[in-house]
Amino acid sequence: MDERTNDLEAARRAVWRLSGTNLAKPLIPLVVGMIVLGLWQGLTQYDHVSPIVLPSPLAIAHALVNHWQQLLFASWTTLSITLAAFVLAVIGGVALAVLFSLSRLLEHALYPYAIVLQVTPVIAIAPIITIWIGYDRIDLVLLVLAWIVAFFPILANTTLGLRSADHNLIDLMRLYGANRWQILTRLQLPTALPFLVSAMKVSGGLALIGTVVAEFAAGTGTATGLAWTITLATRNLQMAEAFAALALLSLLGIALFFSLSALEWLLLRRWHESALKKPQ
Repeated sequence: MDERTNDLEAARRAVWRLSGTNLAKPLIPLVVGMIVLGLWQGLTQYDHVSPIVLPSPLAIAHALVNHWQQLLFASWTTLSITLAAFVLAVIGGVALAVLFSLSRLLEHALYPYAIVLQVTPVIAIAPIITIWIGYDRIDLVLLVLAWIVAFFPILANTTLGLRSADHNLIDLMRLYGANRWQILTRLQLPTALPFLVSAMKVSGGLALIGTVVAEFAAGTGTATGLAWTITLATRNLQMAEAFAALALLSLLGIALFFSLSALEWLLLRRWHESALKKPQ
C-alpha cells in the first residue's frame, strides 16, 4: 500500500513538473480543446441534436472543406478591412495624442468629441454613415465604422502614456536647452510606447469586431465578408457553414492578438519591465 502511494505521489509530482515547463504550456489548451470537441461530437451524434440547432464538429469541418474558396475569400475581405481600419486608427490616434500633448487647449476642445464617438453604438450610426457615403461604396462604410470602434483606445492610451513621462526628466531636458520636439521624441514617445502597444492589442480585436458588426448592420458591398457569409448561411439554415465562418473569425482574432503580442515583445523586450525575463 505504501509503495503504491509513493508511486502515485511520484507520478503526481512528475505531472506537476511537466505542467510547469514551457513544452507543456501550449499543450494544455490543445488538450482541453480536443476534450471539448470530443464531447461536442458525442453530444450531437448520440443525443440526436438537430444540425440546424448545433452542427457537429465533423459537419463544420466538411463545410470548411466544401466551401473553402468562398470562406477564404470572405476571410480575406474581412481581414483587409480590419487591417486597414486598425492602421488608420493607430496613425490617427497617435497623431491626435501628440497634438494633445503639445496643446492642452486643443485637447480640451476635441477630447470630449472623441469620447462621444467612442460611446455611440456602431450599429446605431451605421445607417446614417451608409446614407452619407452611399450604398455603392459599402466597403468604405465598413472601413469607417471599424475605424470608429478601433480609434479611441489608441488615442486614450497614447495620451495617457505621453502624460506619464517623468516631469523631473522633462525639467532636466529643458534645463539643458531641449526644445519641445526633442522632449517629445526622446522622452515622451518612448514612455508612451508600452501604453501604445497595449492599446494596439485591444484595438486590433475591436477593429475586427467593428468590421463584423458594421457588415451585419450595413450589409455587404462588392465583396462578401465573413459576417455576411454567416448571415446568408443562417437564412438558408446552412448552420455548418455559418459555424465554419464563425470559426474562421475566431482564428482571425487569435492571429491578430498573437501577432500584436509578438510585436509588443519585439519592441519592449530589451528595456521594459513587462517584457524582461524574470529570474526563476
